[in-house]
Amino acid sequence: MSRADIMARLQAPPVSLLDKYRGRETRALYSTAVTVTGGDAGHGRASGVARSDDGNLDVHLRLPEALGGPGGGTNPEQLFAAAYAACFHGAMTLLAARAGIAVPGSSVTVTVDFCRDPVDGLFILTAHTLIQLPGIERAVAEELVRNTERFCPYTKMTRQGIVNIVALLPSDAAG
Repeated sequence: MSRADIMARLQAPPVSLLDKYRGRETRALYSTAVTVTGGDAGHGRASGVARSDDGNLDVHLRLPEALGGPGGGTNPEQLFAAAYAACFHGAMTLLAARAGIAVPGSSVTVTVDFCRDPVDGLFILTAHTLIQLPGIERAVAEELVRNTERFCPYTKMTRQGIVNIVALLPSDAAG
């Protein structure tokens, strides 16, 4: 498929995604799975490969130089920052469309820091989100960002937590 064909098919998600859901249980709209294997070093962070179930994500993971690794690949913090920035930007764009606000040239930059946790002495992530909305009146931009913070699933997850079930598969299923 040519780039022109792809561009002709690209379109923003429908604003109807902003409609409220009133069920008692979560209702999945989309699911994906990514599997990480350990690579040559047998360590997912140092030499792993991350592959999505549909094959569209296939990246080599490498420990960044700042953590004593060789670099030369992506790392979990970059993947999380990319996902967070994309989700926030998408949510903001949907809310802007519903409000009739054009946001050309908008950008969202998320910086994720891998930190030492003063509570338990181990590790924690922090995220800093910077939004640029050129040409938008400051008060309008601030309201749009506040509304996006309430709506964006990544922002909600980082503030409220996430349902997370960790389970060990039987040995014969892990192959």
